[in-house]
Amino acid sequence: MAQLTGLLGGSFNPAHGGHRRITRFAIDALGLDEAWWLVSPGNPLKPKKGMAPLAARLRSAQQMARRAPITATAVERKLGTRYTVETLAALKRRYPKRDFVWLMGSDNLAQFHLWKDWRRIAAMMPIAVIARPGYDADALASPAMAWLRRYRMSLASFRNGGYRSAPALVFLRFDPDPRSATAIRRADPNWAARHAGKSARDGLTHRLVSSEGEP
Repeated sequence: MAQLTGLLGGSFNPAHGGHRRITRFAIDALGLDEAWWLVSPGNPLKPKKGMAPLAARLRSAQQMARRAPITATAVERKLGTRYTVETLAALKRRYPKRDFVWLMGSDNLAQFHLWKDWRRIAAMMPIAVIARPGYDADALASPAMAWLRRYRMSLASFRNGGYRSAPALVFLRFDPDPRSATAIRRADPNWAARHAGKSARDGLTHRLVSSEGEP
């Protein structure tokens, strides 16, 4: 049977306990074998100002993922992809014996219609949406949800093999975690300095990401 792998993308600027908590919750709820954190070289929907170097963000993700079935990776840098739709297509080609599930917070679903080729993303793999404080109403009223609503399934159906089809949408409800990278940066604006000058070994590709962010 193919391994079922959850994919959580983001800048991880920095990674924090909220990322770990929602990922572990998703692993248990969906019956995943593992999850990969896709540490983005650069998010097209986020400003570059205040973005720490890739190596620092990858190292923070690796530290937060310790002793959990989570692999932090900057594989997008190796793949040369910029948009999520390109990354997911490349991963499916590169790992044909795996089944993937795209994990996103309800804040991302609220703006999913702004993503490049978002319908193609939905057609590539099932999507699991995790509650985020203050975003659920916007997510349910979003243009993407209007299209995806017909593909919504129960968690029981997902675990019973529904993950093999796409489009497919499942909502995960749990006590939401209010932690955010923005709040952490405000409280500790020099967090990336602790990783300055240090390279990181990619957990998936095993390539070295230098402190300047180059593989």
